Amino acid sequence: MATIDPKAKEKEMSVEERLKALYDLQTVESSIDKIRTLRGELPLEVQDLEDEIEGLDTRMANLDGEIKSLNDAILGKKNEIKESGLLIKKYEAQQMNVRNNREFDSLSKEIEFQKLEIELCEKRIKEFTAELKNKKEVGESSKQLLEDRKADLAAKKKELDEIVGETQVEEERMMQKSEEIATSVPERLLTAFRRIRKNARNGLAVVTVERDACGGCFNKIPPQRQLDIASHKKVIVCEYCGRILVDRAIGGEEAAE
Repeated sequence: MATIDPKAKEKEMSVEERLKALYDLQTVESSIDKIRTLRGELPLEVQDLEDEIEGLDTRMANLDGEIKSLNDAILGKKNEIKESGLLIKKYEAQQMNVRNNREFDSLSKEIEFQKLEIELCEKRIKEFTAELKNKKEVGESSKQLLEDRKADLAAKKKELDEIVGETQVEEERMMQKSEEIATSVPERLLTAFRRIRKNARNGLAVVTVERDACGGCFNKIPPQRQLDIASHKKVIVCEYCGRILVDRAIGGEEAAE
């Protein structure tokens, strides 16, 4: 199958045909923009909610780990208290059978040390318990927030799916039409069109002359330049905003009086 040389295609098309193709392409692309505008910020809102939910899930997992660690720490301190209590009883029993004051004093110091250990463990248990209470409160609020955000996400997704369902067929049809028109536009012009459209307000790369002014930036166009535009002899861009200018005849409309 023979391939079409892009340069040959460009030579085959008259300037008027190129302008008409660009205008038609702009019309279709603007229709696609309008369809996507109907969705508004919903896709971004859905993405933001999904990110927030992922963050909340991570927070909940971290809180669960911290709560488990605190419970383990409290249990550990309680076991230490039991061990110290057993040692105190052991040392007190040994005091009943000491042979001298030095042994009695040594056991008394061990008993005092274990009592201090018990006090320290009780203090740590109080700290851990207070921290545990705070973590649980944060966990409850995070759980409620997570449930709220999941409900918000479900509602937003439903709304987005409804809008997409209503517009998807039309959007696909317009996108196919856009691709078909784009194949008829010389590569050099198509690249320029894409670049201007990307940088232009409202995505308008091709605009008509309206009331002697650019239909994009609304700056006045000199009469001679308007005649050049209407002659369809070359592609002319607005000297102020860089958009491609066409007259209303290109769009199949009668010139404004």
